[in-house]
Amino acid sequence: MSPANEPRLSKAERTAQAREKAREIREAQLKKDKRNKLLIGWGIVVAVVAILAVVALVVSQNIANNAPIADQGPTPANSNVHGGVTLLKGTDVTKAAAATVNLADLPSAPATKPATVTAPGAEAEAGKPVKVVAYIDFICPVCKNFEATYNQQLTQLRNDGKISLEYRPLGFLDASSSTNYSSRAANAAACVVNSSPDKYSAFVDLLFARQPAEGSAGLSDNDLKKMATEAGAANIDSCVDSKTYRPFVKVVTKEAAVIGVTGTPTVFVEGKQWDGKTDPIADLNAAAAAKK
Repeated sequence: MSPANEPRLSKAERTAQAREKAREIREAQLKKDKRNKLLIGWGIVVAVVAILAVVALVVSQNIANNAPIADQGPTPANSNVHGGVTLLKGTDVTKAAAATVNLADLPSAPATKPATVTAPGAEAEAGKPVKVVAYIDFICPVCKNFEATYNQQLTQLRNDGKISLEYRPLGFLDASSSTNYSSRAANAAACVVNSSPDKYSAFVDLLFARQPAEGSAGLSDNDLKKMATEAGAANIDSCVDSKTYRPFVKVVTKEAAVIGVTGTPTVFVEGKQWDGKTDPIADLNAAAAAKK
């Protein structure tokens, strides 16, 4: 039957049909609203679970990063008990066997700050290049500026055999970091020099190139591990995870404070503290010439 021949609906039938259509629309909307509420509800649950997982991870990492560190422990190979790694020509470093350090072996701090700071093991050595010893902190912006200003010239002086450059990384700025980044970075550097001494200089360069903001959480341990690999070092994952050299960093940081080091960088040339006012490169060239 064509639409033209279909019986005309009465007013009551049309009203009933409209009501039925409206009911169907309402039911469809109710089902849609219910489905959306379920999706939103599950979305909130998933989001809450994800947030809780992140919070738990952050809390666990903070607990791990701020766990007590032992007062004694091993030194890495190719370092000295004062925390120093000595760079020579190219990628060479002064070789040394691993030893141990103990906080209890340090002398007591003097009652008053000494007029002249004397760094142990920083004295001149006859017949050897001019000795430069630098106390540094890997999150210290002034240290990064010192590196940016002088690293190329210091490297050239090393390669010319005029100087040796000893880095002594500290955990001075741990107090302003929620993760003790200074000590974590110093530990990672110790891990590198222990297993891959020829990659130590490259790793130090990366630490300064990617230095996080002072007072921030700093780079993660995973980032430090990846950077060591990027520098060409052997895998240091277990060394970082076990905090192998954190006691070492703790002891040398305390020793630096005991002798009167109050900030970084603190630089010594042949045992004499650089005052930061003169041109260190000119000073080093003059010292090298005087040794001939």
